[in-house]
Amino acid sequence: MSNKINFSSNVKFEGFSDELLQQFKSAAIAGLLEASGEIEAEVKRNTHVDTGQLKGSWKHVVDENKLEAQIGSPLENAIWEEFGTGEYALNGDGRVTPWSYKDAKGNWHYTHGKKPNRALFNAFNTKKTKIQSMMSKKFKERMK
Repeated sequence: MSNKINFSSNVKFEGFSDELLQQFKSAAIAGLLEASGEIEAEVKRNTHVDTGQLKGSWKHVVDENKLEAQIGSPLENAIWEEFGTGEYALNGDGRVTPWSYKDAKGNWHYTHGKKPNRALFNAFNTKKTKIQSMMSKKFKERMK
């Protein structure tokens, strides 16, 4: 018995790494688009509404080259809504004494700060399990 392997000239080896990487990227992008949209919708549901300006300002953006998504708001109030201010600041690093301020209409207000609502944090935690399942499904579908 011989241990020799005879490769005929008809044997051809092909690499499919480019196709595999493209399928992986396609699945990741599809997953990021769906996941960030889910979180955006949830954070809007979680946002306290006074004027509705903050609720309407949440947006998601997917960077297909970096394979990452961002969900956020350009409004300064989003930071206050998420982390609180004054005595209620999430990490205890806010102002420790109450203060007064004048609003745009010229009315004076006295406050101890704003309690954090954690709209974005809670949106992510609420959707985390669903997103993990959805991402797994996207990869299984595309990697067949």
